[in-house]
Amino acid sequence: MSEPMISFHGLIKHFPGQTALDDVSFDVAPGEIHALLGENGAGKSTLLNVFHGVLPLTSGEMLIQGKKVEFHHTKEALDYGIVKVHQEINLVPEMTVWENLFLGMESRRFGFLRKQAMIAAAGGYLAQLQCGFRPNDRAGALNVGEKQMLQIARALLINAKIISFDEPTSSLSACETATLFKIIRGLKAGGITILYISHKLDEVFELCDRATVLRDGKYINTFNVVDIDRPILIKSMVGRDVALFATRHRPSRTEMDKPVLRVENLASDANGFRSISFTLHRGEILGFFGLVGAKRTDVMRAIFGADCVSAGQLLLHGRRLVNRHPSQGVKNGIALIPENRKEQGFAANLTNADNIAMASLAKYLRGPFVSHRRKDANARRRGEMVRLNPNDPAFPTRNLSGGNAQKVVIAKWLSTEAEVMILDEPTKGIDVAAKAEIYALMEDMVEKGKSIIMVSSELPELIGMSDRIVVMRDGEIAATVDKNEFAEQKLLTYAVEGTAT
Repeated sequence: MSEPMISFHGLIKHFPGQTALDDVSFDVAPGEIHALLGENGAGKSTLLNVFHGVLPLTSGEMLIQGKKVEFHHTKEALDYGIVKVHQEINLVPEMTVWENLFLGMESRRFGFLRKQAMIAAAGGYLAQLQCGFRPNDRAGALNVGEKQMLQIARALLINAKIISFDEPTSSLSACETATLFKIIRGLKAGGITILYISHKLDEVFELCDRATVLRDGKYINTFNVVDIDRPILIKSMVGRDVALFATRHRPSRTEMDKPVLRVENLASDANGFRSISFTLHRGEILGFFGLVGAKRTDVMRAIFGADCVSAGQLLLHGRRLVNRHPSQGVKNGIALIPENRKEQGFAANLTNADNIAMASLAKYLRGPFVSHRRKDANARRRGEMVRLNPNDPAFPTRNLSGGNAQKVVIAKWLSTEAEVMILDEPTKGIDVAAKAEIYALMEDMVEKGKSIIMVSSELPELIGMSDRIVVMRDGEIAATVDKNEFAEQKLLTYAVEGTAT
């Protein structure tokens, strides 16, 4: 066997009160696509952050092609040819594609920028990646998939020999994902070593050569992907058997004779949806499915009051609602757990207690002052309800794993005592065990009489959890399907063609 491209020996990383990496050792072969798997909080992202110079190691060593390396900041890793394609893409939207591509690495001659040379070089990299956009296009106008291509082009620019991908398909359509996989295979064929983090096991089995599993910061095993099946891989990740797909463990108690929310002919010229009508019943989980551009999220934001509508009405228990602002949505007993939790779900610089109290702050006031005792008591109680780990009111939310950060967002809205819970992609970017906990929380909510609208792009999740599924296409409702008629092919056909035929 050839010398490993990357060797991790006894990596240890301590944070105050937490060990994120605990004696982790494994090798990555040259030119392979190597998956890093584990639950949220297993240590995968910490490992990448150490490798890319974002975080210092507590102890242990890293070797590249047998040579010990230690990066004190990201530029040192970049100079060594190690690039990370981030899940949250950071570009300067006002700048052009070529300006973003060469940012910090501008080509100069006699002190002057070689603009035309950089534009020509950018065009060459974009052509190599078969990109449909041009060097002079504004970066802010690119879609998510195109922005990722720009990050990969930057990796080619610096002649990267190792590229890591952290949940790269979390915001991509199926077509964009297929394009990305083609590019990654091309990078591998060119001799580049790939580290790949994903919670989507389908991707791992389709794309990766080997997979290393971490659990609670410890190394568990490294598998050849062709020699392993899903149940064994999942059990290695979570330490126990977990259902592969979403399932309701308690029978539905939907009270179809008790409409809670009626949406009648809702439309928005600005956001491109029209004639949206449906009814949500007490104790129901109503799924919403559609492809990219179906406008599901736009409809949910309008119901909550975050976006304006041009026509239609909302009725809660037969009473007409006026939701022109999120504060009115909260007052009317509607909660929105957004798709992008990091930007819209919680404030990164606040503690768990502050984030959980954010939507219900009036409850903790004593005159003009906030009672921190009441606020912390609520955070502990809600944290216990959602099984938050750690259930510490003073813990900074930004340091939580993705699954636990999502629990903080859910706890925030449970604190409002909202009757209608809208969950937009509630399990996006979280591991299989955390997904199972989110599903159990949803069952608890409807068991206690709440009603849920669940927006998801994962059909197994919708089929497993929903009582009915509304399918949207191009800003309209294509169909509403009852549970006894759930079938992936039928739902996908509605989403693509607008008909089940």
